[in-house]
Amino acid sequence: MGSLFGTDGIRGVAGSYPLDTPTIYACAQSLVRHLEHRLGRPPRILIGRDPRESGRWIEGILVRGMIDHGAEVVSVGVIPTPGIAYLTRTQAFDAGVVISASHNPIPDNGIKLFSHQGMKFDDELERLIEKDIGRLPGPTRPIVSPWLDSEESLRRLYIRYLIDEIGRELDLSGLSVALDCAHGAASEIAPQVFEALGARVKLFAAEPDGKNINRGCGAVHIAFLAQRVADESCDLGIAFDGDADRALFVGPDGRVFDGDQTLYALALQLNARGQLDGNLVVATVMSNWGLEKGLKEHGIQLYRTPVGDRYVLEKLLELGGSLGGEQSGHIILPRISLAGDGLITALEVLRLLREHRCGLDELTAGFTRYPQKLVNVRVRAKPPFETIPRIVAAKREIEQQLEGRGRLVLRYSGTEDRARIMIEADDPDLVDRLVDQLAQTIQQCLGTSE
Repeated sequence: MGSLFGTDGIRGVAGSYPLDTPTIYACAQSLVRHLEHRLGRPPRILIGRDPRESGRWIEGILVRGMIDHGAEVVSVGVIPTPGIAYLTRTQAFDAGVVISASHNPIPDNGIKLFSHQGMKFDDELERLIEKDIGRLPGPTRPIVSPWLDSEESLRRLYIRYLIDEIGRELDLSGLSVALDCAHGAASEIAPQVFEALGARVKLFAAEPDGKNINRGCGAVHIAFLAQRVADESCDLGIAFDGDADRALFVGPDGRVFDGDQTLYALALQLNARGQLDGNLVVATVMSNWGLEKGLKEHGIQLYRTPVGDRYVLEKLLELGGSLGGEQSGHIILPRISLAGDGLITALEVLRLLREHRCGLDELTAGFTRYPQKLVNVRVRAKPPFETIPRIVAAKREIEQQLEGRGRLVLRYSGTEDRARIMIEADDPDLVDRLVDQLAQTIQQCLGTSE
């Protein structure tokens, strides 16, 4: 049995390990057991989900397992992941559970765990739960999953927080905004927030049916929104992913702005206000070399972490920083929230645009993106790369060619059976050639027949 938790909780194909009934039930039992040990009393747990069709089934098993072992459980129904983080922190819950596979396709689902502080639980608790799987006793009777009525009042609290606190003094009157909600958790909430602040909303991919989340839309398929923004003559496009913890932006001409450009624009603004704590930004190894260089020109240091917003947050807290994020659109502003929130990111970017009365193209004019290519190779297993001589040799040869000109990042996905190759350099032809070379080697060594 491999590691249960990846970089973003538990994730897999719904119905198969680790998202099969016995494992889900054991996770619920183990979570309650360890929380009760820490607290000295039965825990109070909040649970929410994205609109995937498997979400109700997984929620039912989790709720059954938690209630069977003494927890008080409150369901908030469909809500963005950061909504659970906010409500857990502010409404006296001991833990928050989100059922979502974020940007993954519909067969997948996942389980994310948040502490009472509104941040993902520490590695220690995850390791304890992993150890419990397979040794805790199963249910003593067939699982009859209870169905909890959703606490709509809690969803409204999150919406009011976004409008009244995050959106305070932000007037979007006269602004035409295209929202791509990925048929996900933001589909109902996002338009309410932006319309309440005065924006004219053009809504796309906001009709979830349980089977269409992320399908050809959202932050992972940004071309869909880029075309709609141009067609509808909108001032700005905002694309969320399935659980709305990330946001990407599209300018009126269809130009896409990713998380690196968002970090650059926000960093310069915070720096100008004297609010960029530590004069630093935290990003991951996947952020473009252009971000590091652009920030350095303004005297701002970039710190890099492994991929995963949890690692970005850990480094931010360690360094006392006030801004971090990922190229994929996860942005963390610890003064506001300890979880990446696509809606908060969007509102802060809109505040920036309103204050400067310009577009993202002007705010990111000092950012130069170096040619970068990311390729995913489906693999049948995930042995350490350094244990495979052919991959070690290919990697060493590529790094020698990139010396002084670029960099290579080779890693496994934390949520899928894929090897991820990222190469960036000053020559796009060199990038293409080296990526293809390494992808072919990995395919020959570890690839599947698919």
